[in-house]
Amino acid sequence: MRLLIKNGTVIDPSQSLNGKYDILVEDGRIKDIRSLSIERDCTSIDADGCYVVPGLIDMHVHLRDPGFEEKEDILTGSEAAAAGGFTSIVCMPNTKPVIDNADTIKYIQKKAEEAITNVYIMGSITKGLTGETLCDYKLLKDAGIVGITDDGMTVMNAKVMYEALKSAKESNMLTSVHCEDVNLVYDNSIHQGHVSSQLGLQGRPSVSEDIIVERDILLAESLKARVHIQHVASKNSIELIRRAKMRGVAVSCEVTPHHFSLWDEYVLTKGTNAKMSPPLRSREDMEAIIEGIMDGTVDAIATDHAPHSDADKNKDLLYAANGIVGLETALGLALTNLVHSGKIDMNKLVELMSLNPAKLLGIEKGTLKIGREADITIIHPNKKWIVDKKTFKSKSKNTPFDGMELTGKTVATIVGGKVVYADER
Repeated sequence: MRLLIKNGTVIDPSQSLNGKYDILVEDGRIKDIRSLSIERDCTSIDADGCYVVPGLIDMHVHLRDPGFEEKEDILTGSEAAAAGGFTSIVCMPNTKPVIDNADTIKYIQKKAEEAITNVYIMGSITKGLTGETLCDYKLLKDAGIVGITDDGMTVMNAKVMYEALKSAKESNMLTSVHCEDVNLVYDNSIHQGHVSSQLGLQGRPSVSEDIIVERDILLAESLKARVHIQHVASKNSIELIRRAKMRGVAVSCEVTPHHFSLWDEYVLTKGTNAKMSPPLRSREDMEAIIEGIMDGTVDAIATDHAPHSDADKNKDLLYAANGIVGLETALGLALTNLVHSGKIDMNKLVELMSLNPAKLLGIEKGTLKIGREADITIIHPNKKWIVDKKTFKSKSKNTPFDGMELTGKTVATIVGGKVVYADER
């Protein structure tokens, strides 16, 4: 099969491409890229007025399968990803059973055969996500994982975390960490600040995040190991990561669209759909995250896509589940709040949402180089649209962005040369 994508503005930071090019896809791979029109007798997509970029990669997704398929499964998760412009997603291990063994990895790989995007897998740092006993990382890597994390849980024992980083370094795997000192969490509600006080809640202080961020940076520094900080939400954590990078620590980090788009006051109007972990913090924290994106402290944008049923969310703030769906709104939020606001340009956005995640994970994605698999996202940067959760491909609809107008949307998502999503255009 041959496919020609013509008249688009191609942006590929891996090759310093930013201009008008035609891209020819043949047998699922990039065959040719030229500034002059490629005349071919084949199926074509006219991308005039659009950006053509390497397929977006989300390195932090909860697919809920196995164990919680009523919230999401691997097929519906991949459909939501494709609708959001993602060609590759990485699923987290807090499933039932936990992804701490080869059999569960094989199950996911088998289910992923029906997915319309690439699905990668993170194994757990500790068995059962208990924070106590390390998994066999070599065994898990041989089975097919791309990294380890106890996401949703913090490895509270510093010795266990030290040994995990050491073992992961020996296996040359990325260690992604959820940072929150549970001993400083007063209740499982929202950020500790004026909004929590207004609601009579004790909350979750930002220092609970900062302490573990600094601990894991220091552990990685002592071992000369890599550590990746997930969903950074605190201004102090951003500063700790910035300083660590300046002194040469191999630390990277990700932020979510909700943490650079919202702050804790949104809980007052959005209720439990604005409850997540880590929580939305102050507006000052949000602005610090944006600054970290602009100055290169932040390496990646990841959604932390966390599907939940209405029953999970329709509870008191203390008891409602943490998290929101994010695959179908991430690109629009990033374009609206970062690119169109003048904070960053498209080249930087592609680095954050494609090239850098590929590098961190060690996968051969995030590029449009000739010969590589044709994973491509076509984006209309100026398309205005209203978020309507009823149209989501995801099984779950827990979002604070329902009804919000965004500017910029996926036109088409191409995986291995096959168009897996196309909007009405």
